[in-house]
Amino acid sequence: MILPWIGALLVGLSLGLLGSGGSILTVPVLIYLAGEQEKVAIAESLGIVGTISFAGFIPYALKQKVHWRSVILFGLPGMAGTYGGAVVAEFVSGTFQLLLFAVVMLVAAVMMFRDKNNLKSAGAIEISHAWWKIVLEGLAVGVLTGLVGVGGGFLIVPALVLLGGLPMGLAVGTSLLIIALKSFSGFYKYIDVLDGLGLSINWQLVLVFSLIGAVGSLIGNKVAGKISNERLKKGFAVFLVLMGGYIIFMNI
Repeated sequence: MILPWIGALLVGLSLGLLGSGGSILTVPVLIYLAGEQEKVAIAESLGIVGTISFAGFIPYALKQKVHWRSVILFGLPGMAGTYGGAVVAEFVSGTFQLLLFAVVMLVAAVMMFRDKNNLKSAGAIEISHAWWKIVLEGLAVGVLTGLVGVGGGFLIVPALVLLGGLPMGLAVGTSLLIIALKSFSGFYKYIDVLDGLGLSINWQLVLVFSLIGAVGSLIGNKVAGKISNERLKKGFAVFLVLMGGYIIFMNI
């Protein structure tokens, strides 16, 4: 059982370092290393990533590296969208969910690679979108992430950086809270979805995985402070390409 716990640590490191990426690691770890059924793994992933993300968010909040306006305008509609996406997920296959997830990851990576502008400093935030557009973006991302059963940081971080005008460091802290809120919303609905399918959550696995991942997120948070915003951004894009390609390969 040691391999799933190593995977849990890597999930936490990813979330603490990049503010995303945990879900794409969590689902394969739960399926291939912990032996969970596909739909159950997707549901458990939301609970685990939500818990780890909230733990990783705390240090950023203490450092005042959270943009609360974005949390409200992006996160709250995202919660509603994720709940709705989880409803739709009951009627599609797990393979479809994972392939859709991989495609969106590659699109997000292209967005990050094509942005040639220097990231803004933490004191020079520019919100380029009207508030109602940010609300719609949050809702759309929520629906999609609820459908594919992941926290959605791979979409939230690029949206906050490229569309919301936040610097990478501030986007990561903000993303972690948004991921937690959306993940818990989707997890709540997935419990009903699993019940309708005659399946259930392995609560012990979720608890232990979350605790180990939370430790990893704190470590990742410490390391992130020693890496430049630009390197984080490019590393994040490379991560999306590699993981997206791997998921497509495993499901085709």
